Amino acid sequence: MSSQNAENNQNYAGKVLIIDDEREICRTIGDILRDEGHKVCSAHDGQTGLKLLAREMPDVCLLDVWLPDIDGLAVLEKIRAQGLDVSVVMLSGHANIETAVKSTRLGAVDFLEKPLSLEKLLMSVENALRIRSLKTENANLRMRMEKRYRLIGESKVMMQVRSTIDVVAVKNTTVLITGENGTGKENVARQIHERSQRSRRPFIAINCAAIPEDLIESELFGFEKGSFTGAFQSKRGKFEQAHGGTIFLDEIGDMSLKVQSKLLRVLQEQRIERLGGDESVDVDVRVIAATNKNLQDAIRKGEFREDLFYRLNVIPIELPPLRDRGTDIIALANYYIGIFTAEDGAGVKSFSAAAERCLMAYSWPGNIRELKNIMERLSIMVNDEVIEDHHLPESLALRGGAGLQLFSGAARLDNFRDARAEFEKYFILQKLKDNEFNITRTAERIGLERSHLYRKLKAYGIEGDSEKRTDSGEQQ
Repeated sequence: MSSQNAENNQNYAGKVLIIDDEREICRTIGDILRDEGHKVCSAHDGQTGLKLLAREMPDVCLLDVWLPDIDGLAVLEKIRAQGLDVSVVMLSGHANIETAVKSTRLGAVDFLEKPLSLEKLLMSVENALRIRSLKTENANLRMRMEKRYRLIGESKVMMQVRSTIDVVAVKNTTVLITGENGTGKENVARQIHERSQRSRRPFIAINCAAIPEDLIESELFGFEKGSFTGAFQSKRGKFEQAHGGTIFLDEIGDMSLKVQSKLLRVLQEQRIERLGGDESVDVDVRVIAATNKNLQDAIRKGEFREDLFYRLNVIPIELPPLRDRGTDIIALANYYIGIFTAEDGAGVKSFSAAAERCLMAYSWPGNIRELKNIMERLSIMVNDEVIEDHHLPESLALRGGAGLQLFSGAARLDNFRDARAEFEKYFILQKLKDNEFNITRTAERIGLERSHLYRKLKAYGIEGDSEKRTDSGEQQ
C-alpha cells in the first residue's frame, strides 16, 4: 500500500468491532487493521457482538452474515432498532443478491464477499469511517444551526409566535411573516422548516430586495442556455433547487409586479418555466414569505397584487420589534454573548445590573440584528467576566444612563408638573432620535398629532433640533 493511502487511512482511524465465528479471520483482520492505526475488538457470535457494541461503541462493525446463534441480518436489525451509531459492513462467504439488497435496506454501508480482498477491506473500512465522520459533522452543523436560529424569549407575544409555529410547521401551507428589519423573520422561517416533514430537504433563502429586477426572474426560475447574453449554459433556479423543501422569499414586498404574476402562477400550478424555455418543470416547494412593508398599503398603491397577497397570507405571523419584548432583551443578550464567547473559546460573561438597565432602556432600532452585532463586539472587546455599563457602546450607555439620571432627577423635584415636564422632554427627545428626527413618524409612534408634537417641541426648547433637519430626517 502506498504511503499516501496509509496516510488517508490514518486520518480516518477509529474503533472497529469484528463479529465473525471464524477466529482466524478475526485475528487476521484485526492484525491488519491495527497496523493501519485502528483499535480493534472482536466477538464470535451475535449476542456477544451486541453486548460489545453497546459497551465499546465502535465506529465500524464488520459483521458476518452467518453466525452460530443469530444471523448477521438479525444483528443488523437489532443495531438499527436500538439506535446504535455505527457504520456496518457485512461479510459473507455465501453471498447472494437478495442478502446484499436486504442488508443495504437495513442500513449496511457495504457488503464484502469472502475470501476478503485486503485492498477492498481497508477501502471499505475507510469509507465507513468517512461516512460516519460526515454524519457526525452534519449533525454538529445542524445543532449549531438550530442553536443560532433558536427563538429566545418568554414574552407573551413570543409564546404566541412559537405556538403558531408548532401548529403550522407540520402543514404544507404558505406563511407570511411580517415585522421590522432585524426582528428574526428568517429565524421563524427556519424553525417552520426544521419542524416540518421537509426538514431533510433544502431550505433556500433569497432576498428579493437584494437582486436587481432584471435578474430576479432568472434567479427564481432558472434559465436555458442562450436565453440571454451570457447564458452559456442552462441553470436551475431557486425553486428547482428547493424541490421537496422550503423556499424563503424575504422582502417579498420589493418584488416587481411582473415577477409577482409569475410567482402567483407557480403557487397555483406548482410548475415553473425557465427563462427562454418552453417546457414546464414540476416543483414541490413550500413557500414562506416575509416583508417589513405594509402590503395592504402596497395593494392600495398598486404596487402589490391583491391575489398574490391572499395566496401568501394563509397563515400570518407578525413579529414584534425588540423594544416591545421587555425582559426578552436580557435573555437574548445573554444567549448571544454565550454563543460568541463559546465560539471564541473565551470565558463565560454576564451583565451587571447597570448594564442590564441600559440594555432595557435602549430602543433597539436595528432589533435583534443590532443586538447580535453588539454582543459579538462585546465578546471580543471585553476581557472582564462581568460586562458593565461603561463597556457598552456609547449610544447604548448614554441612552440608558441618561434615562436613569433623568428619572432620579425628576424624582427629586417637589412639583409634580415640573417632574412630568422633565420626563416628557426627555421622552420626546429620545423618540425623535430613535426616528432620525422624522417628526411625522415620531408623532405616529408616540400617538400624538403632528401639530401637538410641534407645540411640545417649542414648549421644551428643543425646536432647534427639529429645525436643523427636514421632515424626512435628513440634515438641511
